[in-house]
Amino acid sequence: MIDLDLILLLFLVICAIAAVHMKDLLSATMILTAYSLIMALVWTNLNAVDVAFTEASVGAGITTVLVIAALSRTKRREED
Repeated sequence: MIDLDLILLLFLVICAIAAVHMKDLLSATMILTAYSLIMALVWTNLNAVDVAFTEASVGAGITTVLVIAALSRTKRREED
């Protein structure tokens, strides 16, 4: 049976690689939000609930809102 830690690690690696290769900055932001939520699951699995709560609220919540606000004032796509 595949362990939950390996599945979460696989999803983290996929999210990280996908975010780096995105040209659309809003899509990269959404992928990094998913990365933060998966990382919060990893911290919960390690019984570090306080760190998981902070990761979910700051990493997936506030950071996403601030980056989307910044993107609304700039270009959405990255230059080649």
